[in-house]
Amino acid sequence: MKAILLLSLLVAQTLSFTVDASTTNKEKWISITIDNDAFVGNDSGYSNGLFVSTFEVNEKPSKTPDNDFWVSPLMWSMPQDNFTLTANAYSFGQSLNTPSDIKIENPDSNELPYSAILAMSNSYITVTPDYADLATTTLGVVGPMALGEEVQTFVHKILGANEPQGWDTQIRNEVVFELSRARSYRVWHTQDNSFDVLVNGRASLGTIETALDIGTFVRYGNNLDKSHATTLLSAARISNPIAVDGWYLFLGSRVGYMFNNIAVDGNTFKDSRSIDYQNQYVSLTTGFAYTWHDISITFAINDFNILEDSEQEQALADLTEFGTISFSWKI
Repeated sequence: MKAILLLSLLVAQTLSFTVDASTTNKEKWISITIDNDAFVGNDSGYSNGLFVSTFEVNEKPSKTPDNDFWVSPLMWSMPQDNFTLTANAYSFGQSLNTPSDIKIENPDSNELPYSAILAMSNSYITVTPDYADLATTTLGVVGPMALGEEVQTFVHKILGANEPQGWDTQIRNEVVFELSRARSYRVWHTQDNSFDVLVNGRASLGTIETALDIGTFVRYGNNLDKSHATTLLSAARISNPIAVDGWYLFLGSRVGYMFNNIAVDGNTFKDSRSIDYQNQYVSLTTGFAYTWHDISITFAINDFNILEDSEQEQALADLTEFGTISFSWKI
């Protein structure tokens, strides 16, 4: 019952932002994103994520930023003019992390801890023909308040899967946050915009995660000049790149350094389960995006850590290897 109430809450909160928003010169989209390690044949670690998002796209922005107050702490670093398009996005969702064998009541200390996060994110995007910027603020809770045990038990009961036994060992209740800032440059493209190369950088700070990374995207398809900004969404796990009036295939890679991540480090101010891991990481993502009229679909396979070389690193790989699919439609 709690799982049904949680899903209803996600949808209701998302729609409330859509209804309250101004409609002048703006397109509105809703997106549902499902992340699951079963998509890559590995039903452990990063077990599941469900995110409902709204995107409000302003194709005729004013000369001053039209962001919401949630991202105000980051606006000093964002462009203040000369953008051709802006977008506000709200995402609500939950992600679950479990060890490799959920049938064990007391998992080994080297296994990824049980954890769940329930969070809201607000993102503000500015776009020019050559580059795009993203600022995101995320607020949420981890621990039993995030309802991870209830949701996973409910879903596994419906599917006839094994009931998870180790949620009593999950990390404790904590209010968490993350501030994230990213920029992507469209450094090269063919004359017909069927092939391009993007270079991007990202910095995040918070109790959810603190990290720095740089990366590259290579895309092949059509109308690529209209969608380069959406690749900034791929690092957040709450949404995926979106095609505009067409389709494209993409391959991306990142190198970075992760200072902390609550899913592996455990609670910030309390003792809880955690694992050792290598702070440096190299990630890969590949997939496709397709939009037909007012409907869009994106599927990607992600490996956010291909440097595993020990038992602890394999546990981290269980967290970072997953498939993701997004369904979006204009309203």
